Parts: sequence; C-alpha cells; structure tokens
Amino acid sequence: MKSIETARLILRKFKEDDFEAVHSYASSAENTTYMLFGPNDDEDTRAFIKRSIASTSKDNITNYSFAVVLKETGNLIGACDLHMEGHTPEVGWLVHIDYWGKGYATEMGRALLKLGFEEHNLRRIIARCDVENVGSSRVMEKLGMRREGLFREYRRTRPGSGKLYRDELCYAILKEEWDVLKEVDYYNTLPCKFDGFITVPTLSDGELFLVCTEKYPGDTEKDYVPAYIFAVCKGGEQVGKVSLRLDYNHKLYYYGQVGYNIDEAHRGKGYATRACQLMAPVAKAHGMEKLLITNNVTNTASARVCEKLNARLVRMIRLPEWTSLYQEGQRYVNIYEWSIT
Repeated sequence: MKSIETARLILRKFKEDDFEAVHSYASSAENTTYMLFGPNDDEDTRAFIKRSIASTSKDNITNYSFAVVLKETGNLIGACDLHMEGHTPEVGWLVHIDYWGKGYATEMGRALLKLGFEEHNLRRIIARCDVENVGSSRVMEKLGMRREGLFREYRRTRPGSGKLYRDELCYAILKEEWDVLKEVDYYNTLPCKFDGFITVPTLSDGELFLVCTEKYPGDTEKDYVPAYIFAVCKGGEQVGKVSLRLDYNHKLYYYGQVGYNIDEAHRGKGYATRACQLMAPVAKAHGMEKLLITNNVTNTASARVCEKLNARLVRMIRLPEWTSLYQEGQRYVNIYEWSIT
C-alpha cells in the first residue's frame, strides 16, 4: 500500500513500533468517547495494529487503514480508514486529543474521498458518527457530505458507556458531488481584483448602451459580494438589466457572476448577448478571465444566450437545498463557463 501525502500529513501503513503512539489515544476514555471501541488495553491496541497491517498487505486492498503522521515532526497523531467491503464504502477518522481543532480530520477525510473516487471509481461514500459527536459531523459537512439520516438507537455502544444504544448520524457524498467540489475549488483560484469600483467607461456598440445604475458594495454578513448593476438601453428606452458579481466562491458556482433580464417586449432580438459582451471590459478591469453563467434547465432562451457567447457547458447539476434557487422550486441548473480573455 502506497502512502498518501497532503499539505501537512502523511497517511501511511501501520508498523508494529507504532504501538505507543496509537495506544496513547486508543487507551484514552476521553479520546474514544464516541467510538465503538475503547478505551483499549495493550492487547486491544496490538490486535488493531496487527489487523491493520494485514488488511493493507494484500494485492487488492478492500479496507484501507492508515496511520497518520505530521510531516513537520513525524509524530503519529491519529488514524483514518476507507472500507470498501459491503454495500456502501465508508470513511472514518480519529485524531489524538492533543491535535483537535486544527483541521487534521478534514485533511484526512479529503484524502480518503480522493482515494475512493479517483483511484477506485466509487459512486458513493458514507461516513457515520454518534449524534453527540459535533466535531465529527462538522468535518463531514466541511467535506461536502450531506446529512442523510438520523437513526434512533442505531449503534450498540461499548460496555460501560452508560447506554446500551446511541443515536447515529449518517452523511454521504456522490462522485458527481465530489467532482463539483473540485470544480468549485478550481474557480476559487481564478483571479479577481477588487480594490474598489472602477470609473465605468462608455459601454456601447452604437445601438445598445449600458448605464451603471448601482455599484453594490456587498454585505459580508449575508455573504453578498460586490456587484455592478447596468441598465440596458436602446435610444432613450431601457430594455433590460445586466449584472456582474465580483468574486468566485462556492455560492457563485450555483448563481454565476453574470445575470441578465431583458424586458419581455424586447426579447428575441439578441440584446442579452450584446449586453453581456458590452459588460465584459468591466470584468477584465477587475482581472477576471472566466465568468460563470447559470440558468434553469428549462430556460432555453438563456441557454441560447450562453451558446451565442461561445460559453462552454460545464455540467447540469442538482441544486443544493441551501440555495435560494432550490427554495424557490428549482432543482437543476446548467453551469456555463464564459471565457472573456
């Protein structure tokens, strides 16, 4: 089994001389409060290490068990695993209490999901935790996993824990959702400079022209980003609006940086496409090179605008329930990437 490196960690095969480091957390009642094992005695820990070495010494590994060490110090700080036997593959992790609150579990979890989805082509991966294990459930959410169920008195607890059964939470993520998270990470790396709004130049193609009606500064509490709002005008008449949002983040993956709405009486004349093209220099002035445009899968008119802009269809995607679009009744949107370089 090959090791996996992340930004701060090395996930490697267990060794027999890992005993002291493993036993320091596996024998701790506080560290194993929400686990189905522990606190371990010496024999329990040695048996765990032996099983882990055996499971990762096969030619075709179905259950990965990693010792996790810090790159900086070489200290073993916990363990994580990917079990692929059974109906649904599952990931899990445990971090020594001395290293809680530093994001190591999230780093482990992301490495495990990458292993499952990208090397084993898994379709779906779950993770489970005790309902009171808030730290672990937060890690699952940070990994982009969805809470799928709360199971009452589902897990039988270890002897001496005070309860015979405990409630369990189940989270899951699909390969499609993992791919989306990678795309979001990619778009978050794209350039966007905002040191303040620019003085908008004349934006006209000789017939249509844009008038900046608002420079919205954003609202950090509501997670709203800075934006320009333009009236689309022809002659002395306003025929619609276009907008430009100045940021890349996980929410704008679903909403896009570009919005447009042409008044019904003026639709079908190509005004939305031309207005977007007129607005492109403003995006370029803020260092932006690619803009996302999203539309409802039933909105064929908006899709045609994207096609006329030579925007690339990235994917059709299921909307997360937290989006206002979902709450308004939409379920799927198209994600287009428009290159303005």
